[in-house]
Amino acid sequence: QVQLVESGGGLVQAGGSLRLSCAASGSIFSINTMSWYRQAPGKQRELVARITLSGSTNYAGSVKGRFTISRDNAKNTVYLQMNSLKPEDTAVYYCNVDVDETFRVRTYWGQGTQVTVSS
Repeated sequence: QVQLVESGGGLVQAGGSLRLSCAASGSIFSINTMSWYRQAPGKQRELVARITLSGSTNYAGSVKGRFTISRDNAKNTVYLQMNSLKPEDTAVYYCNVDVDETFRVRTYWGQGTQVTVSS
């Protein structure tokens, strides 16, 4: 019943920036934790960044200092600002949201958005 729509991916040169967005819609009472994952070809999906309802954040060591996760609760949206991009950041990026539906909490995944960083 809840849908996530991602946007903001694309092709960028090394050293450039992109901002990803993920908007949730549907039967939502509130959203708890919001996260960004990524998966490169032939690699396992990995956690990139996470933000709690209170605003506490966690980052993978490989992106710390370059990426910033944020959220807009009024819009049920999570963002990932990516600066100083490297070719190693090339991957499909997925948002993940824990939704409080009053009677239960469920986890939802976005469709993924491609980020390609050229050298």
